[in-house]
Amino acid sequence: MYDLDSLENAETANLMTPYGRPSGPVTIGTLAGRRVAFIARHGTGHRLLPSEVPYRANIAALRQLGVRQVFAVSAVGSLREGLAPGTLVVPDQIVDRTRGARSGTFFGGGVVGHVPMADPYCARLRRSFLDAGPADVVDGATYCCIEGPQFSTRAESRLYRAWGLDIIGMTAVPEAALAREAGLCYAALAMVTDYDCWHESEESVTADLVARTMRKNVEATRGLLTSALNQTDPEADCLCRGSLSGAVVTDPALITAEDRARLGL
Repeated sequence: MYDLDSLENAETANLMTPYGRPSGPVTIGTLAGRRVAFIARHGTGHRLLPSEVPYRANIAALRQLGVRQVFAVSAVGSLREGLAPGTLVVPDQIVDRTRGARSGTFFGGGVVGHVPMADPYCARLRRSFLDAGPADVVDGATYCCIEGPQFSTRAESRLYRAWGLDIIGMTAVPEAALAREAGLCYAALAMVTDYDCWHESEESVTADLVARTMRKNVEATRGLLTSALNQTDPEADCLCRGSLSGAVVTDPALITAEDRARLGL
C-alpha cells in the first residue's frame, strides 16, 4: 500500500508541521466520492523503519489538511491458529511493547494532557470496515505492537500467545494515541501475512514472506478500503473528536498562544 492509484484528480502536497515533515508527500484526491489524503507510512520505496516513522508529523499533516477520520492499513503476524495468513482483521485493542524510543504524544514542553485510551480504535469507524467487508473479516483482536525492526524470538512469540494477544505488528503505537490526541477518528485494517514464529508446522516470518502475502491481497485491501469510505459519514458526531475535553490539566493561564495553536486547543 505505497499508493492509492484509484484516486481521481490526484495532486501532491509537501507539508511542514511543527513536528517536522511527514513520511513523504501527501497525495490528495477523490475516492468513492470522498476527499482523501494518503500518506505512505514507511515513505516512498519503504525507506523508514517502524521506529523512524515520523508519526507525529504524519498525524499533524493530516489534521492540517482538514482530515477528520483515519483508515490505517498494516501487515501483521498471527498469534492464533484461527487467524491464518490472508485473513483481514479489524483490531479493537492494543498492547504496547515498544521501548519508549518513539515520540508518542503531542503534549510536553509545558503542556500536560491525558486523553482516554480505554478503546484505542474508533467504534464507529471500525464498523465501517466491518460493514464494508466480506463476512470473514474478523471483528476484534488485540494488536501487540513491538519495536522491531527484528521479528520476535520464538520465546517472545510464545509469551505473547500466553498473554492472550492475537496479532503482532510494529506501527499501531503511537499512531492510534496520536490520532486520539488530535481528535481524529482512527481505525485499522490488519492483513495477516504469517504465523510469526510460534507455529511448529508453518514457515517462520521473514520479510519476503510478508511481501509475498501482501502482494496477493493488496487489491482486496484497496477494494475494502474504498467500500469502507462509502460506509462512513465524515460529518458524523463522534466521541473521538471531543477527546481533548477535560484532558489538559495545565493551568490555562500558563499555556502560550504558540502552544495553543500547536495543539489546536
